[in-house]
Parts: sequence; C-alpha cells; structure tokens
Amino acid sequence: MSSEDKSRDIDINQGNYNELIKGHYINGDYIEIKNFPPPITGFPQNIPRSSTDKFVGRNSELINLHQQLVRQGEATIAHIEGMGGIGKTELAIVYSLISLEHNNYPGGICWLRCREENIGLKIIEFTRIKLDLNPPKDFELPEKVGWCWERWREGDTLIVLDDVTDYGSIRPYLPPQSSQFKILITTRLKLELSNPLYLEVLSKKEALELLSELVGAEKVNQELAIAQELCLRLGYLPLALQLVGRYVKRRRISLSEELRRLEDKALAHSSTELPKNKSHWAPGIERGVAAAFELSWSELTEPAQELGCLLSLFALAPIPRSLVESSAGGRDPEDLENLRLELENLHLLPVGDNYQLHQLIQEFFRDKQERLANAEEQKADLCTAVAEVAKTIPQVFTLEDINYFARFIPHLAETASFYQNSLSDEDLIGPFVCLGSFYQDQGAYEQALVWREQSLSIAKKRFGESHLDVATSLNNLSSFHINQGRYEEAEPMYLQALGIGKKLLGESHPDVATSLNNLAVLYNAQGRYEEAEPLYLQALGIGKKLLGELHPDVATGFNNLAVLYIDQGRYEEAETLCLKALELRKKLLGESHPDVATSLNNLAEIHNAQGRYEEAEAFFLKALELRKELLGESNPYVATSLDNLAKLYAKQGRDEEAEPLCLQALELRKKLLGESHPDVATSLNNLALLYEHQGRDEEAETLFLHALWLQKKLLGESHPYMIASLNNLALLYHKQRRYEETETLYLQALGLRKELLGESHPDVATSLNNLGTLYYNQGRYEEAKPLYQQALKIAEATLGENHPNTNIFEQGLQYTLYQIKNKN
Repeated sequence: MSSEDKSRDIDINQGNYNELIKGHYINGDYIEIKNFPPPITGFPQNIPRSSTDKFVGRNSELINLHQQLVRQGEATIAHIEGMGGIGKTELAIVYSLISLEHNNYPGGICWLRCREENIGLKIIEFTRIKLDLNPPKDFELPEKVGWCWERWREGDTLIVLDDVTDYGSIRPYLPPQSSQFKILITTRLKLELSNPLYLEVLSKKEALELLSELVGAEKVNQELAIAQELCLRLGYLPLALQLVGRYVKRRRISLSEELRRLEDKALAHSSTELPKNKSHWAPGIERGVAAAFELSWSELTEPAQELGCLLSLFALAPIPRSLVESSAGGRDPEDLENLRLELENLHLLPVGDNYQLHQLIQEFFRDKQERLANAEEQKADLCTAVAEVAKTIPQVFTLEDINYFARFIPHLAETASFYQNSLSDEDLIGPFVCLGSFYQDQGAYEQALVWREQSLSIAKKRFGESHLDVATSLNNLSSFHINQGRYEEAEPMYLQALGIGKKLLGESHPDVATSLNNLAVLYNAQGRYEEAEPLYLQALGIGKKLLGELHPDVATGFNNLAVLYIDQGRYEEAETLCLKALELRKKLLGESHPDVATSLNNLAEIHNAQGRYEEAEAFFLKALELRKELLGESNPYVATSLDNLAKLYAKQGRDEEAEPLCLQALELRKKLLGESHPDVATSLNNLALLYEHQGRDEEAETLFLHALWLQKKLLGESHPYMIASLNNLALLYHKQRRYEETETLYLQALGLRKELLGESHPDVATSLNNLGTLYYNQGRYEEAKPLYQQALKIAEATLGENHPNTNIFEQGLQYTLYQIKNKN
C-alpha cells in the first residue's frame, strides 16, 4: 500500500469517528441505547446488554478510547481505570455497540468477564460457538487458546477484558502482538500500562441530565434544588444515580422523600441496591453500590482496610498528609505510604499529596469503621491529632495563617461536630476555639458565632458552670458580642468569666488579668471610662508582676490603656503608652505583625486628634499597608484603616482622595459585618460628613439619620458614637439655618458628653464651641461668650495652645468680644 493510501485509511477509520460519536448523542446530551439496531445474524460478538436505556456524558472518553484502539498497523491495548461504580463497563459496552453498528471490527467483538471466569476457557468457548473453531483436545489450555488466535476470523478484532483483577494471570491468554487484535481492558486497578483512560465521576450537569432521563425531566424541574442536592449526595457516581433514579421511578416517590431516606440509611438503603428482578442489567454488574465497593475492600490487606476506616472519620475534604500521619497511632510514615498505595491502586484514593475519599466510599468505610475492634481508639487518635493543631492557633489570623489552617478547618469542624465524646478533657474546647477565631478574624461572623456558642455549651455540659474552659468560652463569646456592638449581652458573660477565674486561680493570675482587660475593653467601648481605667491598670499590674515587662500581654495592656486615654482626650499620656506598646511589639513580634499595625494606627489617631496631620497620615498609611499585606484586602481591620485615612483627608479638605476610601470602607463593612453593625453606622456617618463638606446636603442628611438610627438601636441613647452623630447632624442643620433643630441637637450632645466624658473633655469643648457659634450667628453674643471661653480653656489644657481646634475656639471668642464691644 502506498503512503497516500495508508493516510486515507486513517482518515476513514479515525478522523471521522468524532462526528460518528457526536451523531449518536441526542441533543448533545445522551445516547439512546435502544436505538441501536440488532446485530447481523451470525456476526461473532457477545456484547452484554447495557444496564441503561440512555447513556449520558462520556463523549470525549469514547473518542479518546477509539483513537487509542484504531492506530493502523499496531497491536494496541487500551485500558479504562476507575473506582467501582464509576461506569467503566458501561463505557466499554457503549463503545462496543457503536463499533458493532459501524462495523469497525469485522473480525468480531469478544467480551470476556475476568473477575470470576477462566479466561482461557471463555476464549475457547467463544471461538467454538461464534467462529466454529475446535482446538485439539490433547493441547494444554494456553496452547488451545494460541491455536484459536492463529485461526481467528480475518479483520480488525476487539477483545474486551472486563473487570481485570489480576493482569498477570490473564497475560498468557492474550492474543499475539498482531495489528489485527485491539484489546480493551476495564479495571479498578492501576495497571503498569501506558496512557490509561481514567474515569472521573460525572460533572454536575451530566449527573443532573442522567437523573432527568431516569425519573423524568418534569420531576427534576419541579424539585430542581433537591435534585441537585441528591446528585451531590450520591457523589455524581453513575451506578448510584442509576440505582436511585430507577428506585424513585419505580416507587413513584418525590426526590425530597428519596433524599430523606438516603440520609436515614445511607448505603444500607435499598435504593442503592440492585432489585431482585435485575433482568434489565448486564450480567456481572454488582448488586449495588456497597457491593461494588465490597469487591475492592476484599482485595485490601487488613492494615490498608484500617487506614481506609481511619480516613473515613475525617471530613469530606482533602486531608493533609501530616494530619493522617499524626492520627495513625504511631505507624511508620513509610508503612503508611505503602498502605496509601494499596488504596490508590484500587482507585479508592486519588493520586496526590493529600488524602481524599469519594463521598460514598467514605460512607462505606465509615460503616466498616464502626465494626473495627479498635474503632474508639482510632477516634481518640484522630481527636488528639486535631487538638494538637488547635493548640497552635495564633492570637490574630494573618493571611499566611489562614492559608495554613484552611486545610485543617474542615477536619476540626468534623471532630468538634461528631467526636466530642472522644476528645479528652484537656483537648475538649481547643477545636471550637480555633474554629471561632478562624472565622471571626475574617469577618465570617455567622460561622464564628456557631463555634463560640458550641464551645460554651459543650464545656458546661462536661464540666459544669465553674471551670476554666467555661471561663475561656465565656470570654471568647463576649469578645464576639463586643465586635458586633452587643454590649449588654457581653457584660454578664465577662463578669461570670472573671468570677470563675478569681475563684479557681486567685486574684493574681494571667488569666484573671485577661478577664479584667476584656471587661475594661467593654466599658471603654460603652464610654464608661471611669470604670474601665482601674480595670486596665489592675490587669497591667498583674501582667508586669507575673510575666515581666517583656511580654506580648504587657504590650497589649499598654495599648488598651492608650486607647482609653485617646477616647478621654489625654493625648500625651496616650502617646507615651502607645510608643511603649509599639516598641515592645516590634521587639517581641517583629516589624510585620497585626499588633504592630494596631499600634501604628493608634499613634496616627493621636496625631490626628492633635492636628499633626503629616505624621498621622504616615502612620495611617503604614498601618493600612501592613494590614493589607498580613490580613488581605477583605478584612474588618483593613476597613477601619481605610475609614481612618478617609477621615484624615476629609479634615484636610482632600475630598477627592477621601471619598473613594470612605465608600470602599463602607462596602467592605457591609459585606463583612452586615447592614446592621456599629462600624457600618460609623462609615455612614463619615461619608455623610464628607458629603456635607461638599454641599451635598440631602445625601448627607439621609446618611446622618440612618447612622443615628443604627447607633441608637445598637449602642443605646448615650454612646459616644451616637453623640458624635447627633453633633454632626446639628452641624448640617446649622449650615442650613434650621436654628431651632440645631440648638436642640447641640444641647442634647453637650449634655450627654458632659455626663459621659466629664466637664473637661475635648469633645465637650467641641460641643461648647458649636453651640457658641450658633448663638453668634443668631446675634446672641452674650450667650456665646461664656461658651467660647469654656471651650478655649478646655482646649488649651488638653490639646495645647497650638492645636487647630484651640485656634478656632480662640478666633470665635475674639469675634464675639468684638461684636459685644461694638454693640455697646
């Protein structure tokens, strides 16, 4: 044959097969098996009956399979690998039927079931019945088989070896390496053959299409969400979908009812088994999903079976190798690797760095695990390993920490949810604490709350009301409520935690200092400054005495006390403490740490309040840069930094720079914290201030009112943030000359600030100045004069003579005195 003729043969046999396959798919979705015409009488073939009427998906796999088998002039072996129930046999049947219809193998199609049958005898039986060949009786079996291969009918021939369990045992019976014979192997083993066709589960779309074909598209469309959940529940495994789909159709039940039944009984439910009357199914098809897996289970050694059982206890997610090794009861890592290869060789585990089971295999192994003699010991080993991970939890999660811990989180959650009884007393709340912190630090508050509440509940259940783990859980849950602005819920929990700590540990202990500090944070957030300060000082004193000056907890004590002094307008004292905290944190934690960013941010707040804007900007920018680098772009602390920088720019009249930052902070807080949160109200208030400066009064008023409503609802009538919003709304009305409304709000803000902050706070001076300016604008100079005088006195004492606010107050007083003098 010339080279041109050979090329043309390839085009005919291979190049057109893509279109041939696609032509069999109806609407591009499935192949109607019953549409295949009956085979020509007398043609040598024994293709088993398909177990389905409609074959969904696998288009590319069929094309790939044919391209491997029809290479011209070569003896070829193609093999399909995959877990039990994945559809290897069905793919081989459909390929054989298409090939039969299009006469791709004129020499015949010989199907050999390899698991239970003697392959040599079956080959001889096929040739005797289909090819009328009778090998000499005095030959040994391998010689008889060889004699049959030599006298086979002419033309390309397909030999299908289905469900090969031992390639070495069938190798002596394979046909000679002749280009006539094309061998197709299906196996759940990993064979040392080139170019395996590895079958994955169906895609979500294909699984839903298969279910639709089995139960009817109308039923699926009516319960679409349930149908999708059912496909997920079955792990998109073809055999499971086939069995369950036929069960639903036969029983005429809803998909939701079937899902409920599966949840109750899992693989033990009859819908995952082949009905007793299985005439529709191909010979050799396993009796159900569990039966398919049982065949693989029986081929595992006992240690490999135990490893499979251990893996079933983990969550349905990739399992880090280190976690498996630490859960494996001290087994040598190399031995573990050998057992892992056993599971991989049967496609019970995918190849990769992590371990991960298919959902239904997990259920199968978990059922086996319950029957192990060492079942409880395995659970305890898993819990110990998970608890060790939880002990490494950082105080604040950085991006690096999140990426590291993310792979462990599903397994911590699985342990905390299902194996609480196997957690030791010492390790009980560790996984809950880790999970709560992981989600809270990312702003995933709904998930964080679940674990914070469960930590408290499980600790009380095991230990009673008075235990250190109960105190820890109370502290953590309280910190969550403070973060959400739920101060009334937080206070009794903090007080209870403090009481437990003092009772069990005495008055002077680091854990007691932590509780004192937490309670002070709450009082500070509520504006209860006089109550907060002694608690901060007491906690700091205990920390210094017990831990020494060089300790992160002492740095935190300096930082928190500094925040209190900032809120009180005691800026010199605050700066001294802030610098101490920053120096300590850099020394103990390094230059790049979230706590360092917090200290930088607080220093910026001090400089901003003092009118030292260049220094404030530098610190705000550095804090923002650090937080983005360490915590990621989408983090509550990043939103705070954006908002702070926006406020600074707005104060300097840099509106074009301020507005995008303000909007970014607002959207980030809404996304992370929800629409109803104190920080969202703060962002609304800051954006309103910006709009007011720009003359966008209607937008500003709407935002001010919304912020004020949120703060009253969340923080109460006398919180510093709410008072600031009152004052800001009054400023807007003042500008609009709505003097009666303005005066009411100014007086209300002034009274609340005096009550909350004392007579000598910078914010009180601001309120006095604002009210004085209102009276000045109304010509009420005699009433304005004492207000300006009081404001100036407070500003000079707390802010200094060169502060911008001091200068503004002094200027107001001079204008007023001038007006009084001229009037007289």
